[in-house]
Amino acid sequence: MGANQSNRSVPTPGEEDLNMVKDTLDPLPLTSKLELVDTNSYSILLNFDHFEILRAIGKGSFGKVCIVQKRDRTGNMYAMKYVHKGECAERGALKNVAREVEILSKLEHPCLVNLWFSFQDEEDLFMVSDLLLGGDLRYHIQQKIEFSEESIVLFVAEIALALDYLQSHKIVHRDIKPDNILLDEEGHARVTDFNIATELENGQLATSMSGTKPYIGMYEKKYPLIFVTPPEIYMCSCEEYGVLGYGFAVDWWSLGILAWETLAGERPYPLHSTTSYREALRILQEERGKPSHWSSAICDLLDRLLTLAPGARVSTLKELKQIAVIRNLDFDKILNKQIKPPFAPPKDHLNCDPTFELEEMIIETKPLHKKKKRLTKQRSLRAELTADDALKFAEGDGVDLRRLAFIPEYRVYNREREMERLERERKEKQWEEELNTAMMGADETPRRKQEQQQQEQQQEQQQQEAQKSGNRLSVSNVKARISASPRLSRRTSTATSSDIDYIDASPEPSTS
Repeated sequence: MGANQSNRSVPTPGEEDLNMVKDTLDPLPLTSKLELVDTNSYSILLNFDHFEILRAIGKGSFGKVCIVQKRDRTGNMYAMKYVHKGECAERGALKNVAREVEILSKLEHPCLVNLWFSFQDEEDLFMVSDLLLGGDLRYHIQQKIEFSEESIVLFVAEIALALDYLQSHKIVHRDIKPDNILLDEEGHARVTDFNIATELENGQLATSMSGTKPYIGMYEKKYPLIFVTPPEIYMCSCEEYGVLGYGFAVDWWSLGILAWETLAGERPYPLHSTTSYREALRILQEERGKPSHWSSAICDLLDRLLTLAPGARVSTLKELKQIAVIRNLDFDKILNKQIKPPFAPPKDHLNCDPTFELEEMIIETKPLHKKKKRLTKQRSLRAELTADDALKFAEGDGVDLRRLAFIPEYRVYNREREMERLERERKEKQWEEELNTAMMGADETPRRKQEQQQQEQQQEQQQQEAQKSGNRLSVSNVKARISASPRLSRRTSTATSSDIDYIDASPEPSTS
């Protein structure tokens, strides 16, 4: 970084991330040639070359998403999210991305989009997860799909199962919205995008100003924007209210906003980035008018989720099950995807905006499909540079690219290896028990025990297959849908510039 930047008393978010990288790396010695991280080490683990890029299907705040196929005997299909390191550091998001992988590597649930692999190269950070081709709820809302109340109830139940699981792991998602709810082939909902999620230990509250308006954003002096927010988040940003922080209830408020928008096609509160925070609080306290054709049951559900006081708001699965429209649902069947969704996404094409592919092919300055050729050329040039030239080459736009060549905080993860490890441990435990039984000279035939173990193994395999169902899509079916999907169309969107994500790079929880 330049001298003028290093002398600043208050670093920008991007500088904070770069300082984080610098603090964890030893100084890079410069001899006659620039010494970089041995890029051959990437080949030891899973890397970009192990996947075939098929089609761009999405774009988020800090990265893009494409369909990939694993180059191995399984040929499994996945969704690959990639984030450019330089842009990520400049926007102060390295901590968020590293924390997202750390959180996802600990989670596995049928109502989440589960992480399978994570790795990095000199340019990008990669996350490979379940592939769901039903599109996100935002896409279907923009397509003017009229969802039935039965669809909304099932969406709420499935997302609630995910929130309950996250709550059991002390995780607040903080960005529940239609964009982050993906549908599978049959129309079941799953939660994705943990970029601003955080973990809360016992007795802790989150205090940072993170989220997407109008689902969980808030006012912050450093970024003078006002969002429609759970009231407790808004109040904790203003000292006069004396609110110390917020907890898991914020995700259930966001679920209520999501349910309302999916059913109505518009959000319940007409707030924008220009709305003052005092005016926003006044609007939040006003009674919301509901369409006359909505049933009293669905209105009751929405009112219980959108209760202003977090203590009175439905904020656990147990409380949700007490609501009349939810009470008779079989959550075991919902968890196992045994209830057919009223809405099924089209299966003859990709349910995404075709402009994503056009942007990747034409507008993107560093397109993914040209990465291998680009990196080979860069490595060749670096090997020929002198020390002085190397410094000029590495320091571009104020970002020292050498420091980003390898980010140690970004966890390398492989769920396949993790599953193999757990299977080995299970077998070792089984062998140990059998050996102990034999050494004790037990007379009882272990057949019953073996049968029980076989049943347990079958149950585990069924659960694993259910988890991997998103990756077991027919290759021919996926490729046919890619071919059938248009490459470009005019995007009809109700989203405005006020829907831009606001990310706090350091959302540390505090003890209340």
